[in-house]
Amino acid sequence: MPIRRAAQTRPQLMDLRLVAYTNGVLLLILAGALGLLGLSALTENGSYDLAFIGGGFTTAFFGGLLVAANRGRWHGVISVRTGYLMTFSCWLMLAFFSTLPLYYSDLGLSFSDALFETVSALTTTGSTVISGLDDMPRDLLLWRSILQWLGGIGIIVMAMAILPMLKVGGMNLFKSESSDISGKVTARMDFFVKVTVVAYAILTTICAFLYKMAGMSWFDAVNHAMATISTGGFSTHDASMGYFNSAWIEAIAIVFMMAGAMPLVMYVKFLIFYRGDKSMQSYTQVKGFLCIWAVAVAIMAFWNWQENGMAFLSALRVSAFNITSILTDTGFATADFSQWGHFAIGFFFFLYFVGGCAGSTSGAVKVFRWQILFKGLYAQFKRNLSPNAVITVHYAGKPLDEKVMHSVRNFLFLYFVTFCFFSLVMMGFGIDFLGSVSSVAQAMANAGPALTATLGPAGNFSSIPDGAKWILSLVMIIGRLELFTFYALLLPSFWRQ
Repeated sequence: MPIRRAAQTRPQLMDLRLVAYTNGVLLLILAGALGLLGLSALTENGSYDLAFIGGGFTTAFFGGLLVAANRGRWHGVISVRTGYLMTFSCWLMLAFFSTLPLYYSDLGLSFSDALFETVSALTTTGSTVISGLDDMPRDLLLWRSILQWLGGIGIIVMAMAILPMLKVGGMNLFKSESSDISGKVTARMDFFVKVTVVAYAILTTICAFLYKMAGMSWFDAVNHAMATISTGGFSTHDASMGYFNSAWIEAIAIVFMMAGAMPLVMYVKFLIFYRGDKSMQSYTQVKGFLCIWAVAVAIMAFWNWQENGMAFLSALRVSAFNITSILTDTGFATADFSQWGHFAIGFFFFLYFVGGCAGSTSGAVKVFRWQILFKGLYAQFKRNLSPNAVITVHYAGKPLDEKVMHSVRNFLFLYFVTFCFFSLVMMGFGIDFLGSVSSVAQAMANAGPALTATLGPAGNFSSIPDGAKWILSLVMIIGRLELFTFYALLLPSFWRQ
């Protein structure tokens, strides 16, 4: 079902029935997953089967109502307004109903805690309020991992099929990549979505198999593979990846965290033996991402070697893993990097804002926007030196539309305004400066740990007030929806027909 702009001579109408129907279908899919986990939980001989089955029935009831009431009652075209509302409402609805198993379980979580954990999973953030993961029922651990995995594939589909159509923050630059594939192979976008899911599943399977070969149990391997490919970062152990203390496992994790932070469209092209134009935007941002990663690892390894007294190979190992985790916005940890000194804290803080590549499960600003920003700045310096020269900004060998550059600048401005505003809100809850700014930065980037002893890799977010948990849950969703999708709904003009 294509997304297009309505004619300029008439307003873009919202199709609320289509929004409701789509939400209903997603809730029915979610109910099926809950039901399957509820049946598997019967083998645990606990009450967690009731948590899943009860949540599944509740979800199926509301999903069925939405589908039955709105089936077949919409127009064949999705307007831009409908696309905005559908994207936000789907994330909100899934977050609420996915919370039910954790809330109904015997873990004793408040609704605020259960919602925070669920939103963190669906947005692939990886922040947690739960301790004692090593003794937590397996079904609930698996549910957290499944939510991250499903959230990851949802993010990719949204990034490559929806956001470019809505022209969010320069994402329309990548519209040609998915449409080019679907146009040459089949006219329907559902082909692209299906192949994307297959590529995502193949990567997850390979990662799980390698984890198992490196020494994990099958349960740990499957859970960590889902958390790695989705760049989610939830672990089945309180010590995260540090629990295994294995260089092989860490090396595998680095490779697949990097794979998750790169455009999945590249793997799709490989899967369908695509032989089209190779000089596209994805490869330009991948080169930039790899350069940033290599420089960041080298700097932090040198710091740990010289200033923290680590052996060189140990410094390289621990730096490579934790830098990769934060740069890809995964959130795994093998050490408490909040204790590496002030320089390290500042360095990791700035990495929160970098992010991975567009079309990946990674969050934050994303590399392509930084590349466009700096290319634009460089061009402006050249114009200042040569006022009469005609200077065109190029990206991936092609001239950049001024509208794309303007959209990127607006996105960056809104990103930092949002960061500053919510940091002040967090301080209003009595959280210290570093805790506030780092928790908001990681939530917007969907990165996981903050940079204090309490909220960092060695801690969790259970100690912050419930109000702060709701704020961070909202920030995670805003960051995952690339800001404009959320803020557009706040405009009075959006709701005027």
